[in-house]
Amino acid sequence: MRVLITGGTGSFGRAMTQKLLEDGHDVCCLSRGEHAQHDMEILFKMHGHRFRRFLGDVRDRHRLVRAFAGVDVVIHAAALKRIEVGRYNPTEVVKTNVDGSMNVIEAAMDCEVPRVVFLSSDKAYQPVSTYGITKALAETLFLNSYPDPGNKHKTKFVVTRYGNVWKSQGSVVPHWQWLLDQGVRRLPVTDPDATRFFMTMDEALDLVWTAATQDEIPTSPIIPELPAYRLGDIVAAMSFEMEVIGMKDWEKKHEGMKDGMTSDVARRMTIDEIRSHL
Repeated sequence: MRVLITGGTGSFGRAMTQKLLEDGHDVCCLSRGEHAQHDMEILFKMHGHRFRRFLGDVRDRHRLVRAFAGVDVVIHAAALKRIEVGRYNPTEVVKTNVDGSMNVIEAAMDCEVPRVVFLSSDKAYQPVSTYGITKALAETLFLNSYPDPGNKHKTKFVVTRYGNVWKSQGSVVPHWQWLLDQGVRRLPVTDPDATRFFMTMDEALDLVWTAATQDEIPTSPIIPELPAYRLGDIVAAMSFEMEVIGMKDWEKKHEGMKDGMTSDVARRMTIDEIRSHL
């Protein structure tokens, strides 16, 4: 099977590329990161022609049409994800997360790609941030593109929705670890009682690949059952003190996947359990 991953040089894209290559699939990585692509080329050199890279942007529909030719599955992971970036650069986030998603949909239909999987976020549920709003809108676009009068070849679109992947780029643990490496001894915490969902990279990979290969095409996002943790418990697990800095108005104290599935009522991870994953 030939799989193309948009945003393929991110944490998820690199991990999924490795998994798919090891399982015998061909992988195309599309991203704007030329240096990151070069690093991946070296890392996956032993796989030869089964790993390909395309320098490109989901904002460029014509480039997507060229890249999607002959692809069996597109995994759409490209996005501008940082909440504070979306706060101060909303138009740029819309161009990538909304316009870029529309380009992926249209290019996939034009190239008769059989299956497209969109990676969404818990922040799309009752969104309060630019990032969450754009993800919610992109979900709507994907879920309503099949069947579609313009989708003559019936490209199938699937949406997965989950929280931040543990230790992925931009998540809290790598950020705090970097601060500790710089000599900071009181970690900045928005609210120690705030909760977030916990998901490992392996769990994210399995969820997305199941969505890419299962026969059933759900009409709503595929949502996993996940445990959650307190931010204050991570600091305790790391054995450091904290400085409470307060939450911004574009952040939530508790995240949600859907009605009745929020991080404040999910199974709470213990400090020892969190420590085992550090």
